[in-house]
Amino acid sequence: MSKTVRVRVRMLAREVHKVCRVRAVVRRDVGMVTSEYAVGIIAAVGFAALLYKVLTSGEVSAALQGIVERALDVRM
Repeated sequence: MSKTVRVRVRMLAREVHKVCRVRAVVRRDVGMVTSEYAVGIIAAVGFAALLYKVLTSGEVSAALQGIVERALDVRM
């Protein structure tokens, strides 16, 4: 083999090695995606419950009702 061919073969081998390492890292992280989604869903449900409690409280409900009544009383 000529020197040029050997150099190119080595470069190609290095690139293949890099791709294999990247694939190994991706395979390790595949299982984490489901747990991240689960944590995100739990956080979203918790935030929705908190928002529901705030919006159905007496003061906020009265304020929202007042806004709607004022909007309906506007003359056009």
